[in-house]
Amino acid sequence: MPSGPMVRAAQFARRLTPAEPVTGRSTTLDRLARAIEDVNAERPSAVRELGLASVSVWRSLLGRKTPDPSEPTPVTILFTDLVDFSRWALRVGDDRVLELMNAVNDACERVITDRGGQVVKTLGDGMMAVFADGAEAIAAAHEAAGAVSAIRIDSYRPALRAGVHTGAPRAVGDDFLGVDVNIAARVCAAAKAGEVYVSGPTLDLAGPEGYTVKHKRFKAKGVPKDLRVYRVVPRYDDPGYDEPAGYADR
Repeated sequence: MPSGPMVRAAQFARRLTPAEPVTGRSTTLDRLARAIEDVNAERPSAVRELGLASVSVWRSLLGRKTPDPSEPTPVTILFTDLVDFSRWALRVGDDRVLELMNAVNDACERVITDRGGQVVKTLGDGMMAVFADGAEAIAAAHEAAGAVSAIRIDSYRPALRAGVHTGAPRAVGDDFLGVDVNIAARVCAAAKAGEVYVSGPTLDLAGPEGYTVKHKRFKAKGVPKDLRVYRVVPRYDDPGYDEPAGYADR
């Protein structure tokens, strides 16, 4: 019996499961989810997708606390965005666009989860996630950009940019709201294809060790004028990059 419709229905059900809480650590449920994902990884099945949905529900029930919207929540916020996606999308049909978005979202979500982050929501051709650890957020941003660059849809090769900012937004239901969320989105929008921009507060939290850091001129509406923004590259990723002495260029 053809399993395509069943698989698609199961995948849709999994996307409807609640977002999972940020814990910053691997749990038994994390390991169970990875074991399910490894079963017939190259050949999705309805049983596999529904199993992953069940794990997500249990994570939510066991780990979620009702947030107090009156209390700020210290987190590092990651935004991702595809560069020049709209121009390509206008030339191709909906099927190709959906194929690309599913591939990009799956790649990013896997990296974010493996790095201890939580996907908050998808935003058209982008994604918002939060982390308890700034260094993990930076690593996830670079790994997501690399994973997305390996995707091909016909002759199209997507390019991801990312912005990372640490602050204290307010948790409201499954979402996070506040000035710091807007700042993270603006930092992402300033980056070019394949780049990861990081705000000063995140870099202070993560520490400059292990990165090459280049200060970027940055100005955006609604963002504090004294906010510093940097292009951050793991040193092992780009050995030819000009390496400043720590924060000497700040």
